[in-house]
Amino acid sequence: PIGAGEYRARIAKVQARLAESGRIGFLLEPGADFFYLTGLAWGRSERFHGLLVPVEGEPVHISPAFEVPRLEERMKVPAPVLAWEEDEDPYALVGRALAKLRRGHEERPLAIAPATRFFIVEGVRRAVPGLPIADGAPVIRPLRMRKSAAEIALMQIAFDITHRAMREAAARIAAGMTPADIGAMIDRFTRAQGARPVFSLVQIGEASAYPHGSSLPQVAREGEIVLFDCGASVHGYQSDISRTFVFGEPTAEHRRVWEDARRAQEIAFAAARLGTPCAKVDRAARSYLESRGYGPGYRTPGLPHRTGHGIGLEGHEAPYFVASDQTPLDVGMCLSDEPGVYLPGRFGVRIEDCLYMTADGPRWFTTPPRSIDQPFG
Repeated sequence: PIGAGEYRARIAKVQARLAESGRIGFLLEPGADFFYLTGLAWGRSERFHGLLVPVEGEPVHISPAFEVPRLEERMKVPAPVLAWEEDEDPYALVGRALAKLRRGHEERPLAIAPATRFFIVEGVRRAVPGLPIADGAPVIRPLRMRKSAAEIALMQIAFDITHRAMREAAARIAAGMTPADIGAMIDRFTRAQGARPVFSLVQIGEASAYPHGSSLPQVAREGEIVLFDCGASVHGYQSDISRTFVFGEPTAEHRRVWEDARRAQEIAFAAARLGTPCAKVDRAARSYLESRGYGPGYRTPGLPHRTGHGIGLEGHEAPYFVASDQTPLDVGMCLSDEPGVYLPGRFGVRIEDCLYMTADGPRWFTTPPRSIDQPFG
């Protein structure tokens, strides 16, 4: 697991960004950002639980009083707790914590994490009239996008486990099995290796033509495309891998479409260089597919989704390989490379591996397959 020292360093970086941008603090509730700063996997409910990171000084939790013993027991980095009873206003505690920070700086905003629910933002507004509120994404996202060596190491374990689980399940597919049967095998192999399954999407035949699957009845049959899209979590850090193969012997068309998707993945990887805008990587893969007669753009038959997404504590997070994302690639960024080719009403192919950026360029978490006949190497 990530150590206490790294959590403290993350908090210090948040405070530095708050100071640079003139914010008085950063408020967040449980979720990926909360976990990133505390290491606490804490559930959300109708009761407000939050973390306030001031521009100076130590962070403070605002917690239901009855949760305080459990909170203190699980803290990775000890911090003060402001507790509220069931009949009290938790947002008044936020106001009290902000009072000293605001003195003489009433014009400075409070940054709020982008995934914070509306009723919490409104509760803070009511409790602190006139408080300027700012989007907290510029505070936290640049930090989360650049993974540390420890984060990348945990992700590598998750990817290795997922790849093995998919390979083991693929070798045991039998005629008549459903996606649920196969997904359960993948989950079982994932748990046996010590990771937590996050998703095990299995699409067979025509269902593979739709990126997130279909409710069509599906069973494994000779000559049918099978598409796996699976991910697991290790200490909160996720994997995401897709493989497409045929149960039985591929047709010439299966092979052609599979090779088009594989080549697009290679082209995207080659385009992923330090300083390159994410949009340019998407354009490189998409241009190749257009040269093969797909599209144009995001139309099908072709590639209707982005070429890739950031990954870490969330399966999908910034930045993205998509035409609208101009984020320049930097050391520590981790993204999927997953161009697909989808032929609606027939079948689809998606090959997904994730990369991480180093000072020498991109590296794979998992080695892409070389052929439709050996999807797992």
